[in-house]
Amino acid sequence: MSANQLDNTIEHLFRNEYGKVVAVLLRKYGTSHIEKIEDAVQDTFLKAMKVWGYKGVPDNPTAWLYRVANNALIDVLRRLKKSSHLEENKSIETEESANDEVLLENVISDSQLQLVFACCDPSLSEEHQIILSLKLIGGFSNKELAEALLKKEEAVAKSFTRAKKKFRKEVQMLRIPVQMGLQSRLFVVLRVIYLLFTEGYAASTGSQVIKRDICYEALRLALLLQENKYCQHPNLNALIALMCFHSSRFDARLNGNGTLATLEFQDRSKYNLELIQIGIYHLERAGTLDKMPSNYHLEAARSYYHCEAKSFEKTNWKSILHLYDVQLKQQYSPMVALNRIVPFAKIHGPKKGLQELRELSSTISFENSGLFYAIKAELLKEMDDSQYRSVLEKAIDLTQNELVKAHLRNKLE
Repeated sequence: MSANQLDNTIEHLFRNEYGKVVAVLLRKYGTSHIEKIEDAVQDTFLKAMKVWGYKGVPDNPTAWLYRVANNALIDVLRRLKKSSHLEENKSIETEESANDEVLLENVISDSQLQLVFACCDPSLSEEHQIILSLKLIGGFSNKELAEALLKKEEAVAKSFTRAKKKFRKEVQMLRIPVQMGLQSRLFVVLRVIYLLFTEGYAASTGSQVIKRDICYEALRLALLLQENKYCQHPNLNALIALMCFHSSRFDARLNGNGTLATLEFQDRSKYNLELIQIGIYHLERAGTLDKMPSNYHLEAARSYYHCEAKSFEKTNWKSILHLYDVQLKQQYSPMVALNRIVPFAKIHGPKKGLQELRELSSTISFENSGLFYAIKAELLKEMDDSQYRSVLEKAIDLTQNELVKAHLRNKLE
């Protein structure tokens, strides 16, 4: 296995397995050891990079990661003279080592849901709930979280430290609350899953525009929630529909040479029709009756219009713009307002789109947003404005994702 292949394998496993191993260890040892568990799991991934480089990836990497992290944690606890705790878990340790694969298959799903709901304990602020969840379940870096939450990295790091301290104190063990307790945390849990999916679908950093592992993990967690009768809610169905519609376009978002394909140039024959049908099924079940549609409903509907359009030119931009307007009226968001400029310009033309963009930037600072300058550059290009190149160069400088950056560079050429 080449160094590049190994790096990709480790990244894949980190995204897919980090939260699982953390969840199982937290379930077993309790929240009082959260930092030690984090350290043990992170050290295990570093060890995997060294060992697998010459021994190869084991048949069951999840079991290997769990066993090594578990043993490392036991060693740390032993050094800290936690002998009574170790004796209590000795039989479990032996049983797990004998059949890691069976244990993990049976325990991981429950442990991850327990961890999500534990992180969303009402004793924590909503910001702490989200940061804690995405850090422990998704293995998010401070930079990724800062992008997702529109915060500075330093602020995210401080919030995570405070959240862990509160988590240790208020949440002793992982458990899923029943009925009312579970329902009261559901909306935050849905937001965590949404942010998890969003980072996978439009990766803010790295060399991939799509991190499918994160997207499929988010979808898996949402489908697990649906199995619980107390989690049945229109918003959950709408979120599942949204993720299915977005995921259906995965294969079309990259060209054969690995470069980014924007919506205008996507090969729509590559859209996954089965996922689109599943999305339609869940969107139909997400009826809100007399209530206002959630952001998940509105985004799912927008994504559906992109999926069902036979070509870019035949996209129902008028309905998409209306859905943006409804969302902004219900709950204003600078990023939603920025993305709205695209359908607005498709209907009213680039000149009015640019005017709308200027009005938006007069009230909200998009100084550090690569997306803002990319949209502005596209509008200027359509108007044959000579400022196009300098604005696009600004977008390139501010873009963190290498694949998106390369796509923007190609536009300059």
